[in-house]
Amino acid sequence: MGGEKISIDVLTTMPNKFKSYEVETKSYEEKGNVKIWRIDVPPHQTGFTDRMWTYKSYYFGVWDIIKKNKTKYDIVYASTSRLFTGYLGAKISKKMDSKFYLDVRDIFVDTIKDVISNPIIRNAALPVFKFVETYTLKSVDHLNIVSGGFEEYFKKYSPKSMSIITNGIDDEFLNYSFEKKESNSNGKKIITYAGNMGEGQGLDKIIPQIASKTQDKYIFRLIGGGGTKDRLVEQVEAMGLSNVEFIDPVNREKLLEYYRETDFLFLHLNDYPAFEKVLPSKIFEYAATGKPIIAGVPGYSKQFLQDYVDNVILFDQCDTDQLFEKLNKYEYRTSNRNEFVNKFKRKTVADRMSKAILGM
Repeated sequence: MGGEKISIDVLTTMPNKFKSYEVETKSYEEKGNVKIWRIDVPPHQTGFTDRMWTYKSYYFGVWDIIKKNKTKYDIVYASTSRLFTGYLGAKISKKMDSKFYLDVRDIFVDTIKDVISNPIIRNAALPVFKFVETYTLKSVDHLNIVSGGFEEYFKKYSPKSMSIITNGIDDEFLNYSFEKKESNSNGKKIITYAGNMGEGQGLDKIIPQIASKTQDKYIFRLIGGGGTKDRLVEQVEAMGLSNVEFIDPVNREKLLEYYRETDFLFLHLNDYPAFEKVLPSKIFEYAATGKPIIAGVPGYSKQFLQDYVDNVILFDQCDTDQLFEKLNKYEYRTSNRNEFVNKFKRKTVADRMSKAILGM
């Protein structure tokens, strides 16, 4: 197939991750042999009901476009963290008798067991999710997983072929100077977290606690939105903490500026068993900055950082005392991580995946 003329349809959504962040973009674009449709869906936080309404709009929007264009696909590619986009890809590939390449970014059924605290909702939802997972995984011609920690879990579905291709580092991070030039933080070091503030990150179990113990040394800058942000804000306000800043989601250009201004970059996962297997994409962009990383992560993520990324302060999730002790012992420095960047830059990762797709 690689030698033939290829046309690619991309069916995605309008940017919608946070209600507090909106960007203008076109609903349809053509770039050479690539056509891009962006389906308008409701904005959401990280609530389960929010996500289901969003997915419903996307699901039917995709089918509407397919029916209107009467396109027959040879290969269907889906990238999914919560299985439902993968399920949609499986349905399309079945209908068109197409090859199906699935890129899996999380083990949704595993995570749901920990994240849904209400046992009635959890017990009602799990059989549905298990059906979706089984149908989707049994439909694949090639399965890619982004974390080696997922391998044992997905082997039980006996995929025809499987690869481990991780997340990559976007070009913007390769051509940007992250050297900090000045500081208006009154001598305090800035620790920045950027991303989702949901149950999976568990920031409410670590940020107020460590900020309280380090008010004279560190400013904690939290960028993003999510389902537990309000809870986190309430805790910070109740404790009267003046060294925690909340910033709404920003565009990539502004995010790079915040990364340049910071001294440390912070990563944390909640203390749920499912997170033993994951590999957060945030690791890759954090590492590209050369800044020291503070990471409360378990299992595969911890091992990956130990194997590939230097200058990382590792601590057990939600363990404030351990983090406090390690911060006090740490001697500040930045790092040259060129070897890591070259290995995991987006082009290298994308080339590997493209060859696998074209070889189907």
